Amino acid sequence: MVARMDLPVAPPSPIPVPREEQRFLLHNVRWEIYDLLRREFDTRAVRMSYDGTNLELSTSSFRHERLTALLGRFVERLAEERGLPLSSGGSTTFRRSELLRGLEPDRCYWLAHEPAVRGVAEFNPATMPPPDLAIEVEISRLLLDRIDIYHRLQVPEIWRCDGTMVECLVWQPGRGYRTAEHSLSFPRLVPAQLAPFLVLDPHTTENELLRRDRKSTRLNSSHQIISYAV
Repeated sequence: MVARMDLPVAPPSPIPVPREEQRFLLHNVRWEIYDLLRREFDTRAVRMSYDGTNLELSTSSFRHERLTALLGRFVERLAEERGLPLSSGGSTTFRRSELLRGLEPDRCYWLAHEPAVRGVAEFNPATMPPPDLAIEVEISRLLLDRIDIYHRLQVPEIWRCDGTMVECLVWQPGRGYRTAEHSLSFPRLVPAQLAPFLVLDPHTTENELLRRDRKSTRLNSSHQIISYAV
């Protein structure tokens, strides 16, 4: 039975537009409540992160989405130019009831395990591997440790972007995530040197960023934006 309660109606007021993410943390939340809320709010406008006890709800800012899109386009272009098979999972909800964990990455991709999800319309965590690479844009302070959730979900690599730099986190057995100089998915790539690519210039379009100095996006290049091991 659902209880209904009538609340006083306040006069309408202008709704402020948030300039950055808004985050809310709920404590002592059971898995069943998280699962219900995620199903009821079947929209990516509200992101949810669950660590088994606490539930964080957040919304994204325009800047957050711009940076997410830029990094996603970069990954896709890089895979295409290198001839690597790639499947995109976007911001799919990954939740595991046996682990009591769940979240939505900003972007995620299968590369090494791309054949396992090729042509698949519905993700099944019981039979399919987690994404090989997740993109995590954090331009405001998180209320929940999402990196630990990724660890429990066994995502091997995360690109964490704070708006000015990109940190590559690679999972190591027995040690958890450690900062790595080179990407696991793109072994010669140094994600930390993507910083100039993230600068939003009013005089430069996104397409121009992607093709700026064509040598910077060729896989056989050692340009400052993409650096490869010698």
